Amino acid sequence: MLVHGDNLTQKENNKEKYTDNESKQYLKEIRAKYDKWKFANETLKGPLSILSKKDKKIIQKRVQLFSDYKEFIDQQKYAEKFDSRSNLHSSVLEEFIYYIFRDLVFEFSESAVLGKAHTFKDVFFNSSSYKEMVSKPNAKIERKDHDFIIGVNIVTKMNCEGSDVIEEHNWQIPAVAIECKTYLDKTMLEGSSTAAEQLKHRNPNAIYIVVSEWLKLTEQVNLKKFKVDQIYILRKQKNTDREYRYAKTYKKNPIYDDVVEHLFVTVRQHLTSEWEGGISFGLKKGYLL
Repeated sequence: MLVHGDNLTQKENNKEKYTDNESKQYLKEIRAKYDKWKFANETLKGPLSILSKKDKKIIQKRVQLFSDYKEFIDQQKYAEKFDSRSNLHSSVLEEFIYYIFRDLVFEFSESAVLGKAHTFKDVFFNSSSYKEMVSKPNAKIERKDHDFIIGVNIVTKMNCEGSDVIEEHNWQIPAVAIECKTYLDKTMLEGSSTAAEQLKHRNPNAIYIVVSEWLKLTEQVNLKKFKVDQIYILRKQKNTDREYRYAKTYKKNPIYDDVVEHLFVTVRQHLTSEWEGGISFGLKKGYLL
């Protein structure tokens, strides 16, 4: 769940990479700052499922903690030492999303899935013969990796009628899927849209959200054709290549707490509302969608 902390620990324990003195020193500096960020977030409680006057201030505090840590770890020396393939920087956003929703989700169940997940995408049955087909299901589960989900683990047990052989599978089912990006371009959005459509084929009650720091789209992109439920750009700013972000003339927008608040409210409303739907429910109203 603490994906950034896990990433940092992996680098600290790596026996082949990051063993030079400079890397060790940088990791030591980042660890000290990270532990303070983690402690502050774990100490801070909320927001919760019930609307409170404190919600805005809690979100503002979490955003401030995130912004301070992000400014620290985004220093040029760290960015050059740990490139994008290391996921050190990108995982900060994923852990921030975890802190935003942790207390809300665990109100429902401490067994809820919160964070990175390999979710259920599809199932098919592939026996090697009819003899095997009547003895056990031979279910093959296709999974989809997600940066962050709020969901549930469903343990399924299958067996063929007349057979004592039981096959057990664990399916992670999202109620909310959140894709986390440093910047969002058209290719990424197309991929997210496809993933959102596939998710809703199997779980129509799920919502799919993209959260990004920067945006790399032109006005020629028709957002209405994409299947995602919402796109949040935390800095309300177009993307600039990383090397230009360190220029003295570059003005980097802050993380806007009103964007994070909208994200939280959207997810909370989804999790706390009734998911009435289906043919019978729509027929009573006279309209189905």
